[in-house]
Amino acid sequence: MSIKIYIPRDAAALSVGASEVRDAMEKRASLDGMDIQIIGNGTRGMLWLEPLVEVVTAKGRVAYGPVTEADVESLFDANFLSGAKHPLYLGLTGEIPYLAKQERLTFARVGVIDRLDLADYEKHDGLAGLKKALEMTPEAIVEEVLNAGLRGRGGAGFPTGIKWKTALAQTEPQKYICANADEGDSGTFADRMLMEGDPFSLIEGMIIGGRAIGADTGYIYIRSEYPHAIRVMRRAINIMEDAGWLGTNIKNSGTDFNLHVRVGAGAYICGEESSMLESLEGKRGQVKVKPPIPAISGLFDKPTIVNNVLTLGSVPFILSKGAKTYADYGQGRSKGTQPFQLAGDIARGGLVEKAFGITLKELVEDFGGGTHSGRPVKAVQAGGPLGGYIAPEGFDVEMGYETLSEAGAMLGHGGIVVYNDTMSMSKMARYAMEFCEIESCGKCTPCRIGAVRGKETIDKITAGENVVENLEVLEDLCSLMEEASLCAMGGLTPMPVRTALKLFPEEFTGPIIEAAE
Repeated sequence: MSIKIYIPRDAAALSVGASEVRDAMEKRASLDGMDIQIIGNGTRGMLWLEPLVEVVTAKGRVAYGPVTEADVESLFDANFLSGAKHPLYLGLTGEIPYLAKQERLTFARVGVIDRLDLADYEKHDGLAGLKKALEMTPEAIVEEVLNAGLRGRGGAGFPTGIKWKTALAQTEPQKYICANADEGDSGTFADRMLMEGDPFSLIEGMIIGGRAIGADTGYIYIRSEYPHAIRVMRRAINIMEDAGWLGTNIKNSGTDFNLHVRVGAGAYICGEESSMLESLEGKRGQVKVKPPIPAISGLFDKPTIVNNVLTLGSVPFILSKGAKTYADYGQGRSKGTQPFQLAGDIARGGLVEKAFGITLKELVEDFGGGTHSGRPVKAVQAGGPLGGYIAPEGFDVEMGYETLSEAGAMLGHGGIVVYNDTMSMSKMARYAMEFCEIESCGKCTPCRIGAVRGKETIDKITAGENVVENLEVLEDLCSLMEEASLCAMGGLTPMPVRTALKLFPEEFTGPIIEAAE
């Protein structure tokens, strides 16, 4: 029997030499006459250990990492195929503290299974939720999602069940369901990880959603910067079609569902649902005025559900294990788990799936291990490029939709970017306005013009020009953008500006203080 070796085919692992490691192992095994089977899985999310190589032994899967092509000879010489010790030896994968302390529901199979082996997926509880859903009424499926308390993981946090219930109530014969995989926030990669490591879970969630609202067509809108995810999702769709889980009258359930991948053209604004739908229709990605909401009139003016990849990827667990099991994780109105992504100057960057309620300090210090540089943490930006900054004295905040909002920040897509004490926060505030200026769709004046004027005003403040007056101008601009922008692009841009000003005022007014001295 061949020895099984798992080497990730995830983009993160490939970027640091996973393919070269795979080739070197196949070559050495061939020379030694060893019978090995190398399986392409997704990354476990411990990105500082990639490429992570796992070997199936009598004791379980033993991990080694980070493995380079140059390490392959010494690994074979040390008899790593039997789980022997080596300088890169990490022990049983499941017992690595970073993984062992997590609560993986959405990412339970990522890194564990052969990502494109449907039998392996089913062996690890895949399709269990779909099989239940195909025996339930649409109303019962929606009720289960409602009771689970699942909220949109893309950033808005809107209750998924309410969105589905609204679409179900529409009488139009044609409806659509769309997965928003236009993941563009700073330091976020969870959507990509799920699509590349467990693509069937997203497809399963979309089929369940399609049955729930009466949609027979789905679209996965993936950003063009994710070529690996695009290829994997297309292959996974073909596999599901061949197995009879997509198409007409799925498993004699009366459910018809076809799924397609569409590739975005690199516009950040298409992460906003109405802009994404415009792009899907072949138009310029531009925000639409609401109402009507997409659940009533969306793609091609038909009732449409738009959910984030992580939202849809959570649905199979809810249907399989039950709403109560899912809702028992988390706290308050933040139910279930959230895949947090640690990036920036962080010693152990990667993905951590934990129940809501974990503190920012636990994520940054316990899981992340502090800064990679060894310098003190200055601030963390939570929620993407338009999220607020949190200084170390605020790290006791519990991670949840409401708790982060109360702290002047937001959960967003679960991205956490760490900055050390060398970072200029006035430059980061300016960057927020510049980012909005570049990425704005241009439809509304507060966003289109406000971002330009905000950038100019910050330049005047940091140059010491009429600081008091210009601070008032900046505050007025922030209020206008927050209250009058059509979407979150302009409405949230003030958040990083205001939190940077609040926490680090001296970095904005330094020049005038120095001049006075």
